[in-house]
This record gives sequence, structure tokens and C-alpha cells, in this order.
Amino acid sequence: MRSALVFGGSGQIGMAVIERLLANDWRVTAISRAAQSDHGELKWLRGDLQHSPGLAEQVDAIFSLGPLDHFSFWYAQTSLIAPRVIAFGSTSLETKQASEDPPERDVAARLREAEARIFETARQRQAGATVLRPTLVYGAGRDKTLTRIASLARRTGFFVLPSGADGLRQPAHVQDLADAALAAVDAGNAHGRSYALPGGETLAYAEMVRRTLASLQPPARLIRVPTLLFKAALAGAHALGKMQSLSSAAVARMQEDLVFDVEPARRDFGYSPRGFQPTDDMFSS
Repeated sequence: MRSALVFGGSGQIGMAVIERLLANDWRVTAISRAAQSDHGELKWLRGDLQHSPGLAEQVDAIFSLGPLDHFSFWYAQTSLIAPRVIAFGSTSLETKQASEDPPERDVAARLREAEARIFETARQRQAGATVLRPTLVYGAGRDKTLTRIASLARRTGFFVLPSGADGLRQPAHVQDLADAALAAVDAGNAHGRSYALPGGETLAYAEMVRRTLASLQPPARLIRVPTLLFKAALAGAHALGKMQSLSSAAVARMQEDLVFDVEPARRDFGYSPRGFQPTDDMFSS
């Protein structure tokens, strides 16, 4: 029986990865700040990347599903031996590097530095590291995009988008990402490489939101307004301390095509994501 150490196991991707590991006869040790219940071959330890007591000296694989930069520093410093490392990053490394928003550019820079740190550490230890970069994640009711949209639409019965919000997107289901993580473990070609993990369908931002709203019970309406009017209303909301999570840079990206090539992940470890066919339960935690 192979052994895995999982960071970020209580998150939306982490829970799916743990489920897949256990189903494939792995023994799993997961780290969580909050108390969790052990069961079967799953053992939870209280801690985080700064303080992780009780770790084994060696495991077959480490899975990181939390902040990539924090994990990269832990991995560079730990003495724990693992021949395989699977870490989740983000396509924000590419999409935000030229953002008009300085904090977003900082996110992209930290992701890039973290990937380089992980690969260099793995090279020094003769281990195989792979970084997976999912696109817009959905399916567990815990994402910060579609679930937030669904939550607001449930309260109001509608959701408003600017008329130009037609940039292309590839939403990725959390279960497909978990399958990719397990498949990558045994893929020798994936050592020392990063992979985009887009969803199986490319569609316009507004169409993605429309399908999300149509899946709700009861369904909600999509309302589109002129872009200038939307930006003016958003500026007013920001002045009142509201809608702070929706920046002007995020609105601008709604018009941009954020499309990634699935072929490298398909070729190297059989990644085969589903199309975007949402249901109401996918946006309920």
C-alpha cells in the first residue's frame, strides 16, 4: 500500500483528491488546522505548513492543494523524503502577470517563483515534481467565482453582467482535477513540468454564467447591461465598501479569452475533462 502526505486536504480539490487516493488503496496522512476525524486509511494531523508535528520520515508522494508559495518554502526546508510531488498552482501565473492591478501581478510573480523553487528542490533531491494549473474550478460549492455568482442569484433571482463579458473560459470540475492528480503520480513524462488543466469545453463567460443560473432551483435570469454602466455601478459599490472582491481588472478579464491547451496533460497522463453541464448541487457546499 502506497502512502501519501496531503496538504490542503480540507479544501475543495483536497477533499476530492483524498477520496480518490483512498479509493485507490493509498494510506493517507492529511494536515488540517481544524480537528478532523480519522477513518480507515485516512489519518488527520493538526497543523499547517509552519508546524506539522508527527510526520513520517518518508512517503511515496506529497500532494499540495493549498497556497503554492507557502508549500514551496516548506518543501525546500523539509527533510521528509518523497520520490513524487504533485502540487496545484494556478493559471493565474499566466493570466495575471500583465494585470493593471499590482496585487494581481504580485500573485503571478509568487506563483512563478514557487514553481521554480519546487522544481529546483526536487532536482536536488532526485525527486519528480509536477505542478498542475487548473483553470476556473467548480463542482464542490466552494469556489470563489461560479458559486459566489450562484449564491447572489439565489437571493435576487438574477445576475448582472456587462455586455462585453464574452471572453472564452474553460471551467474545470473538481473531480476531474482529482483524477488528474492521481494519474500524474505514475506519469514519468510529467516530472519537472507544469500543466494547464482546463475544463473539457470552451465557452463565452456570459454563456458559462447563463448555464450556471439556469441550473439553479429555481433558475435565475441573466441580465446584461452596457459595459460603461456596469463599471459606473461597480465604482459606486466600491465607494460604499461593497463588491470589493470584484476589481476593475477582473471585469476587464471578462472580455479576454483565457484559453489553455489540454493536449500536454492528455498526452502525458490521460487527462480527459468533462464539458460544462452544471447542476444546482455543484454550487451548494
